[in-house]
Amino acid sequence: MISSWRRRRAARRAAKELHAEEGGDMELTTPNHFRCPISLDLMKDPVTLSTGITYDRDSIDKWIETGNLTCPITNQVLTSLEPIPNHTIRKMIQDWCVDNRSHGIERIPTPRIPVSSTQVLEILSRITAASKREDQIGCRNLVAKIKAMAKESERNKRCIVSNGTDSVLSAAFEVFSKTCLDDNISVLEEILSTLTLLFPLNREAVSYLGSNSSLRCMVWFLKSGDLSKKRNVVLVLKDVVSSDQRKANVLSEIEGAMEALFKLIKEPICPASTKASLMVIYQMVMITSSATNERTVTKFVEMGLVSLLLEILVDSERSICEKSLGVLDGICSTENGRAKAYNNALTMPVVVKKILRISDLATEFSVSILWKLCKNEKREEKRALVEALQVGAFQKLLLLLQVGCVGKTKEKATELLKLLNLNKNRLECIDSMDFKNLKRPF
Repeated sequence: MISSWRRRRAARRAAKELHAEEGGDMELTTPNHFRCPISLDLMKDPVTLSTGITYDRDSIDKWIETGNLTCPITNQVLTSLEPIPNHTIRKMIQDWCVDNRSHGIERIPTPRIPVSSTQVLEILSRITAASKREDQIGCRNLVAKIKAMAKESERNKRCIVSNGTDSVLSAAFEVFSKTCLDDNISVLEEILSTLTLLFPLNREAVSYLGSNSSLRCMVWFLKSGDLSKKRNVVLVLKDVVSSDQRKANVLSEIEGAMEALFKLIKEPICPASTKASLMVIYQMVMITSSATNERTVTKFVEMGLVSLLLEILVDSERSICEKSLGVLDGICSTENGRAKAYNNALTMPVVVKKILRISDLATEFSVSILWKLCKNEKREEKRALVEALQVGAFQKLLLLLQVGCVGKTKEKATELLKLLNLNKNRLECIDSMDFKNLKRPF
């Protein structure tokens, strides 16, 4: 019985080996004219250049994007950077794939033809004309078409951005923001939604969106729009004020703007909108004009922004933590901001904890906040210095100097150590994690 089983097993093994040899003799080879000259892979979207050579679209796009203006095979200068789809080769490749299905070859799908610069420019000219006529329905449909094209592929998006779409859409937004907002709400929403796909915006677009009417319109959306509208608006505002801080000054003067931004942080929609809101507020509290800065910070402080930021800092991701510390640093540049920070039990423990814990940027902001609070405290009080010592600021700053930091942070850390050292011998420092009297966990 055993010998019979062995003979059957040997026969099966021999059959498998014979089948493998036959398969090796019939190995499928891809025809050379179906391969891309650059990647040497089977072409999925063959296109022909002005030199007559056919390549796979993805490969030749990458070649052109790196700054090459010649044909890879002939080395001739390209008379046009818009490759033409080679439908004949594509159909031949598809037929070959179908004929060789038994070898595991899958038929390549028919690719969508990407948008061209000519098509984009034609739609943009129609958007400009529609906005001049104040045809909000026609303009909205055209903007929706642009958005759909941008979402189809990264190549489409690059083509749309390179043709100045953000400037045209921003100009249209400014036009419609000057008339009745209730009548134009749909086209304004569509423009904002599309602009979020085209970041970063160019200077011309920022100038249109930074106009008084455009900013007032966006604040109106922040106060009365639904969640998706608010998200789109704050993302656009972040790009505008980051490009030109003067727009932050204008925004701070618009009624309801600061309240709406504060609400977005207090009642978050998503991490992206929270980060964008913090960035906008950061630009507003960092305004160079002292009078405007004092008014802005005072208003935010009265809303309870200091307490809200400290609560966020207790447990938040790196990016939100950095931005929150940046805003708190700006607030602590004013007397009203420091007064509110002094009166919050979380200020010193949270700020000291963030040193050397999150990132270099977070450490810089934390040291700056600590320096402003300790340096500007009245001599007779010394509460900030005492609290800083109690939560382990002295040890953290010593470690920071040993690890190394940038120039300004190093200067502030050194000055802080001198201030803390004057009171160090009078106090018993406790471990920085031992905050028994605090209600929030760390």
